[in-house]
Amino acid sequence: MEGIITRRVIPSDNSCLFNAVGYLMDHDKTKAPELRQVIAATVASDPEKYSEAFLGKPNEVYCAWIQDSEKWGGAIELSILADYYEREIAAYDIQTTRCDLYGQEMRYSERVMLVYDGLHYDALVISPFEGAPEDFDQTIFEVPKDRTIGPIEALALNFIKEQQRKRKYTDTANFTLRCGVCQIGVVGQKEAAEHAQATGHVNFQEYR
Repeated sequence: MEGIITRRVIPSDNSCLFNAVGYLMDHDKTKAPELRQVIAATVASDPEKYSEAFLGKPNEVYCAWIQDSEKWGGAIELSILADYYEREIAAYDIQTTRCDLYGQEMRYSERVMLVYDGLHYDALVISPFEGAPEDFDQTIFEVPKDRTIGPIEALALNFIKEQQRKRKYTDTANFTLRCGVCQIGVVGQKEAAEHAQATGHVNFQEYR
């Protein structure tokens, strides 16, 4: 296998998960509105599976919520998108170097790879050489019969470990943020969420 693992940066606009998946599956970084609708339709079609206990909010409330471009996606959305595209989605977490695999139980024959830094998702691809245009990216990989990706998985893990060494992640329990609207400082995701809820402000910048 020729090429190097490359992190393709997806814009930070609260839809990075959806646009990263869209890029990996369809080479399209603007699929968030469409994929949010796919998720809402899937959830609405099976209220028994997607119950309030599962979603953390009533089914119809979730369906409206996920279509809001300000809202972030996570594990529930990735598992639905894996089934929608009929491909496994491997999400590598830089801080822990853990890989969460979605769609694994369906034994799909192909896999794509995401990287998560605690706040943001980007796409992981194989590029033929350093600085190669995105047109040459390989984004979809065959899953061998033994359910590993073999050398690609090893390359991805090495890349993630290297990113961890360089501290290319945000420790969401202890990071410091400043509200971009009122300039108040908060510590950790919990305080940021509480401030956002109290004020409606969602524009935070990390600072040290």
